[in-house]
Amino acid sequence: MLPAPALLFCPADRPERFVKALDRADAVILDLEDAVGPDRRTAARGALIDADLDPSRVIVRVNPVGTEAFASDMATLSQTDYRTVMVAKAESTKALRAIDRRFSIIALCETARGVAAADKLAAHDQVMGLMWGAEDLVASLRGTSSRRSNGRYRDIARYARARVLLAAGSQGKAAVDAVHLDIGDVKGLRREAADAAASGFTATACIHPSQVPVIREAYRPDEATIAWARGVLAAAEGRPGVFTYEGRMIDEPVLRHARSVLDRADLSG
Repeated sequence: MLPAPALLFCPADRPERFVKALDRADAVILDLEDAVGPDRRTAARGALIDADLDPSRVIVRVNPVGTEAFASDMATLSQTDYRTVMVAKAESTKALRAIDRRFSIIALCETARGVAAADKLAAHDQVMGLMWGAEDLVASLRGTSSRRSNGRYRDIARYARARVLLAAGSQGKAAVDAVHLDIGDVKGLRREAADAAASGFTATACIHPSQVPVIREAYRPDEATIAWARGVLAAAEGRPGVFTYEGRMIDEPVLRHARSVLDRADLSG
């Protein structure tokens, strides 16, 4: 099961940050790809081998399948207890065959091909979840920005986000929302995380510890919502079919919404 709701990226060549990052977040994504320069990857792999972290709360982002860096990443992970990998620029299930069956996979759909293949990636039996990425996606399209001047996503990014969420949901897999790169834009992060939670994402990835509490708060239902969920589920007992609760028509989809609220409340403690 994927830890949720706040997943914090940490460069794999900064071992002095590993424990603190894991303490701050629900899980840490130790990054061997974009966050580490090619000349630092050997040191980063050594740091992974030496690290003593809870494997159930560690995800390792590896380089794209087929690269020399990927082969070295996986050889390193075979010497550790870490068994959840986030595959950068995942684009096909055929490529995922290169990953040993011992590993669970989060497929990172961050290119045009990756988003187009989201349905097939989600159906792969080793894939436990999908994540999408905005900046690499737009770069793969030869675009220049994933966001408008007001900070909101462009339509192509919103489409990719929705497609990845639907693909994951159709297979009962987890969906992880993309990082919010503007660390100072707390309002924007709060808005996007709240939308992610309401839409059905399992978690949101982030790049700075200060973003973790904002994400957790966004995913945590407020007391009024929890009270409503408990009340409507209690009212549904012994009442098959449609009924009215607090002036609202209630049917099975609404009851499922209520159950999701309580699931998130339990997850938030």
